[in-house]
Amino acid sequence: MADEARAYRYVGPAEVLAAMRHAPAGQVIRTTEDLIAWLGVVGQDELANPFTFVVDVQGDLRLAPRRSEHVACAGGGVVLSAGEIALAQGPGGWEVAEVSNQSTGYCPEAGSWPAVEEALDRVEVAHPGRFTDEFVFRRCPECGERNVVKDGSFVCAVCDGDLPATWNFDVPAEGY
Repeated sequence: MADEARAYRYVGPAEVLAAMRHAPAGQVIRTTEDLIAWLGVVGQDELANPFTFVVDVQGDLRLAPRRSEHVACAGGGVVLSAGEIALAQGPGGWEVAEVSNQSTGYCPEAGSWPAVEEALDRVEVAHPGRFTDEFVFRRCPECGERNVVKDGSFVCAVCDGDLPATWNFDVPAEGY
């Protein structure tokens, strides 16, 4: 794992964290065999949708059904990346069709891709070499709201405050 990898703590609503305390953690996927076994027990309807994923601080890929919260998938822990991943059967086996950093619970940067890449390479799953959809997250310094930056507009969707140009979830949200 790259030494400069950022670890992301949960930054979502406290009530979601509390509700997820007893939810099962995502399935750890370390090998192709782990992936095939897990995909064999998820329902057909689940296979048609992207999965929730995290890469935990050990560098392991964890998968859960899409309706799962990222914080539950992570077992409440800190992650190196989080988002959604769609898998498809390809000529050489399972491969990544789409993958994003879409997680409003952890708000990871697109720069978290190397952790995902390393985890997928270890499992020997073909992937596109980058997030197919990248999300930009910022916390509003005025009201504390988590924002997804759309169309390059760094303006808070709640209070119209200016959002910082750089990722800022490492700053505690206390006082908002």
